[in-house]
Amino acid sequence: MLMPKSLKQRLDKLYAELNRREYVSPDPLQFLYDYDDPEDREIVGLIASSLAYGRVAQILRNVKAILDCMTEPRKFVEVKTRAQMERAFAGFKHRFTTGAEMAALLAGARQAIKQHGSLGECFASLVEKNDADVRPALARFVAELNKGAEGNAPSLLPEPERGSACKRLHLYLRWMVRKDDVDPGGWECVAPSKLIVPLDTHMHRICSAIGLTNRKPADARTAREITDSFCKFSPDDPVRYDFAITRLGIRSDMTPDEFIAKSI
Repeated sequence: MLMPKSLKQRLDKLYAELNRREYVSPDPLQFLYDYDDPEDREIVGLIASSLAYGRVAQILRNVKAILDCMTEPRKFVEVKTRAQMERAFAGFKHRFTTGAEMAALLAGARQAIKQHGSLGECFASLVEKNDADVRPALARFVAELNKGAEGNAPSLLPEPERGSACKRLHLYLRWMVRKDDVDPGGWECVAPSKLIVPLDTHMHRICSAIGLTNRKPADARTAREITDSFCKFSPDDPVRYDFAITRLGIRSDMTPDEFIAKSI
């Protein structure tokens, strides 16, 4: 593995080269750019991140299918009953996720919005000063959404306390909290320094190969360990490298092999 200074230089170079909107597609993040209103965008982000598992082409197709049912996401969530949403999403299926589960998730979002004013305000109310990172607030946020969902969105609302990396939830927070050329931001209730890397098997493989973790499972402890490794290079914004690294292998014209070879 490279010495920390050299690896930081490699990571910063990768960030400078790839952390650009022109490299976003194919990625569910691309849907958020279509919405200027932050209150629409946070709902679109919840939908897009929740479905961010499986093949990319399938993810994009199914996120679009849900969004095509709602011209104005915030208004749709506020005025539609859960039964109406279930009818709107009838026949929808994304791997393990049904239209009924998506309707339950959005019913949970509606209750949180009704109580707090927006999903961002809901999350803000759950952040405590002594939280070391976003995980405690995230667990509270999932519990809030589950109230309105009545526990009927299990494939969309994993429970952080159970040790899962919760990649999709941390991806959502990255989109909502960070603000740069790629991540649109909008939530100022938590500092980027408290984010956790959205860890999946692809990210885990690359981070393992360049020496950022020795842990084998792609779980919550490993996500925290990789985040801690990134903190050595960017303590105020450790998740800044996530998007650039995940371009390697997600886009057909980019592979991680050269980056890994030069980083070990």
